Amino acid sequence: MIGVTRTLLQIAGAPLHPSPLDRSALVVIDPQLEYVDGLLPLEGIEEAILEISRLIEIARDRDVPIFHVVHHGPSGAAAFDPDGPGVGIVEELTPRNGESIVVKSLPNAFAATNFHDLLQKTGRTELIIAGFATHMCVSTTARAAIDHGYRVTIVANATATRDLPSPIDGRTIRALAVHEITLAALADRFAIVVPNAAALITIL
Repeated sequence: MIGVTRTLLQIAGAPLHPSPLDRSALVVIDPQLEYVDGLLPLEGIEEAILEISRLIEIARDRDVPIFHVVHHGPSGAAAFDPDGPGVGIVEELTPRNGESIVVKSLPNAFAATNFHDLLQKTGRTELIIAGFATHMCVSTTARAAIDHGYRVTIVANATATRDLPSPIDGRTIRALAVHEITLAALADRFAIVVPNAAALITIL
């Protein structure tokens, strides 16, 4: 008989509350135009942008350090060409002076960047992650974060992804399914997943 489904975090008795704002840094991953009207448009991105803007507003209001991570591919690349329009940051999510910008070239924001060093200078031990795409750079960075000793919270409505082809039979796996399954996998061990920005202020 199959018992009640539980995550590894629940089985281990790990803390399940969202990251407290006074111990966290907000990490906004790849809020770039390539995902809006470029080669890789994401389903539900406009709603996700609004939710990220709410997160940024909360972070600024409560002096939470904000890190804007952006992706640059090789020069002339089909996507994220550093000399093309797709690398531009969505206007509503433009960084302010004093907020860190980290440029990466791989899905993992920690790989070949100074991201970890910058985070350490803040003294924050928890990360609140939002951005794009759920199954790619958000997932990869969240998984890598625990290797660096950070506890992670992901805001589900502040992420988005796209349809993907099944490697098994070629059928299209819809973006919502990719999004939900990715978040379920992350919530098993790598992150606390909350629905929206409001969930972060209810624990104060």
